[in-house]
Amino acid sequence: MDRIRIRGGRRLEGRIAIGGAKNAALPLMATSLLTHEAVVLTNAPALADVATMGHLIAQHGLRVEQDTEARRILLEGEARQFEAPYDLVRKMRASILVLGPLLARHGQARVSLPGGCAIGTRPVDLHLKGLEQMGAAIDLAAGYIDARVEGRLKGARILFPQVSVGATENLLMAATLAEGTTQLVNAAREPEITDLANCLISMGARIEGVGSDRLTIEGVESLSGTTHAILPDRIEAGTFACAGAITGGEVLLEGMTLELFGACTRSLREAGVEMIQEADGVRARRLNGLHGVDVMTEPFPGFATDMQAQFMALMAVAEGASMITETIFENRFMHVPELTRMGARINAHGSSAIVRGVARLSGAPVMATDLRASVSLIIAGLAAEGETTVNRVYHLDRGYERVERKLAAVGADIERIQG
Repeated sequence: MDRIRIRGGRRLEGRIAIGGAKNAALPLMATSLLTHEAVVLTNAPALADVATMGHLIAQHGLRVEQDTEARRILLEGEARQFEAPYDLVRKMRASILVLGPLLARHGQARVSLPGGCAIGTRPVDLHLKGLEQMGAAIDLAAGYIDARVEGRLKGARILFPQVSVGATENLLMAATLAEGTTQLVNAAREPEITDLANCLISMGARIEGVGSDRLTIEGVESLSGTTHAILPDRIEAGTFACAGAITGGEVLLEGMTLELFGACTRSLREAGVEMIQEADGVRARRLNGLHGVDVMTEPFPGFATDMQAQFMALMAVAEGASMITETIFENRFMHVPELTRMGARINAHGSSAIVRGVARLSGAPVMATDLRASVSLIIAGLAAEGETTVNRVYHLDRGYERVERKLAAVGADIERIQG
């Protein structure tokens, strides 16, 4: 099993190309199930999760071609098989996103209940309740969701009791081919949803309120193909901003815009990291020392839950104390014991963690527990004295493309050890 080895203490400086967003690429790939024409995605990241989604869509009968050098994915054809099996779905929660498109276009879908990172239960009940409001009959049996509808789905007013990115995406796609008008109220506003809506509009969908918490979709009978560029990955960019800052360095995040960061920009600035929009990206530079900042994860434009672990690593060497509160997922502090092995002073209780900054961290062998936890340990290792070895980095490859190469190119002493 591969490991990442880091020798800390080197200042990062240079340009880092930010890839296409994983969290946008996966629902965008699912749009191919809404049409028989070709959907071409550019700026596509070469990630394990993207490959898994490609295998799942190909399993439904579509042709999927991924050119990693050209950063391009072609998806084309008609679904002939409507089951998303456990062996594929268990690898990644985003597999549930095939449910809405299959049901809307073909009137049937059988999708295994999803798996993925062990950071909480993340139930799919909001997806299912919304589809039922649109006329679907849904049964849960033997670990599978069986969904059917006679004729087309029907437009409905769906009020989400809490913000859900996945449910918003699934129901948005389903509504594009429904009969009549669908309203999604208290919809998620993440940039990846705006990207999905813009792609669907280019396919012929009628969507109003893009970027707001109220989406109105007028269903159409069919959608066409399209070519769409995936937006930059704000989580990858935020990760590298933290990596540069913890080393006292300066990095230019190529292709990134400040608006995509949401509240993360403010938190990083309060911590002592200058964030400047330039013509070709965002420059992140640590000014002097780091300062403890309290953050609470919230739906966009709030502080992203996917940045919580990275920011905690940064706060581990900041002056003073910070409180980090996780409101989106339970079980998302599994990186805390590993950071404490490196000398961090963190006390976690329930959904909050108090981080008291230390002068320096020490390198140690640590174990990755999930995707974002993996990269938080790398960030800590960049600032630690001595050598850090991060084990079980297969989590990392789900969401970061060649992270060790990108960091080495801006001065990190880091390598992947094949195992």
